[in-house]
Amino acid sequence: MKKTLLMLALLFMATSYAQELKQIPMVNVSGEGKVKIAPDQALISISLESKGIKADDVKLENDKKMDAILKFIKKSTIAKEDYQTQRVSLNPNYDYEKKKHSYIATQTLQILLKDLSKYDTLMEGLVNEGINRIDNVEFKSSKMLQLQSDARKLAIKDAKAKAEDFVSVLGQKVGKAIVISDNSQSYIPPPRMYAMKASMAMDESTPKETLAIGEIEITSNVSVSFVLD
Repeated sequence: MKKTLLMLALLFMATSYAQELKQIPMVNVSGEGKVKIAPDQALISISLESKGIKADDVKLENDKKMDAILKFIKKSTIAKEDYQTQRVSLNPNYDYEKKKHSYIATQTLQILLKDLSKYDTLMEGLVNEGINRIDNVEFKSSKMLQLQSDARKLAIKDAKAKAEDFVSVLGQKVGKAIVISDNSQSYIPPPRMYAMKASMAMDESTPKETLAIGEIEITSNVSVSFVLD
C-alpha cells in the first residue's frame, strides 16, 4: 500500500512538473562544438596468421612466431600495459576445389604507440618477425578528456548563440538553461584490412615515412532549452 501511494505521488509530481514546463516560455535549440588536434598516439591492431595441414604443427608455428613478436615489442621499450593479446583462434578450413582439410591459427595483438616517430621502425620489425596482417590503425590523443570538455563548452556556446539569434527579433532575452541533453556519439572508424607478406622487409637505409598523421576531430552535440525573459 505504501509503495503504491509513493508511486502515485511521484507520478503526480512528474505530471505537475511537465505541465509547469509547458507553461514556461522557452526556446529549444541544438549546438555543436568541434576541436581539431594533431594526434600523438596510435592504436594499432595486428594479426599473425599461420596455415597448415596438422593442427598441432600450425599452432606450434604460430606460437613460436608470436613469442618472437612479443620479445621484439618488449625490446622496443613499449610498456607492458600498452600491448595486449585480443584474440587467439585455431580453426579447421576446407578447400572445396582441392578437397583437402587444413587449419588456420590466428593471434591478434593491440598496441598503443605513444610515440608516433617510432611507427615505421615498429611496423618494420613486426613484419620481419612474422606479422602478416594489419587490421587497423586508429589515431588518438593523450589529451582526449580535455579536448572532449572543450568541445562540450563550444557546443553550449553555439546553442546559446542560436537561441539569441532566434529571439533577437522578438524583443526578448535568453534566460537560464533548464534542460541540457548530451547527444554526442562516439565514432569508431571501420577496420581497414591490409594483407602483408612476411618477405616484405624494409632493408633500405633511407628512413621511411609511411604515416600521414593529419588531424583528428572531436565533436560534441547538445540540445538545450532556455527560458525566455
